[in-house]
Amino acid sequence: QVQLVESGGGVVQPGGSLRLSCVVFGFDFSNYWMFWVRQAPGKGPEWVSAVNTGGEVTYYAESVNGRFTISADNAKNTVYLHMDSLKSEDTAVYYCAKSNNPPTRHVEYDYWGQGTQVTVSS
Repeated sequence: QVQLVESGGGVVQPGGSLRLSCVVFGFDFSNYWMFWVRQAPGKGPEWVSAVNTGGEVTYYAESVNGRFTISADNAKNTVYLHMDSLKSEDTAVYYCAKSNNPPTRHVEYDYWGQGTQVTVSS
C-alpha cells in the first residue's frame, strides 16, 4: 500500500524556519520526482519545489527560490523541505506528491500525502 506521510508543520513567526518531512511507503523511492505542493485558503494548489530521488536535480518556484531547500534521502525513503525566511504568504497546507515527470514537463501527481499545516504569523 502506497503512503506518503508528511510531518513538521506548525506555527512560526515571520522570518522563522521549519523543516517538513515526507516519508514514503509502498513503492521504490528511486527514479521518481517528488514534489512539495501547497494550498493556501481560497487558492488552488501551487507547486513549490521538486527533486529527483537521486537528489541531484532540484526545482523551485520563483516565490520560494533562495528561501526553501528540498532534499531526498533514498536510504530513509524521505524527502525534506527546509524553509527559511518564512513569510505570511507561505501559510498553507503543504503536501508531498509523487510524479513521473519534473515540473518542466506535464506533471500528473499519482500519489499525495495527507498534508501538514504551516502557519506563519506574529
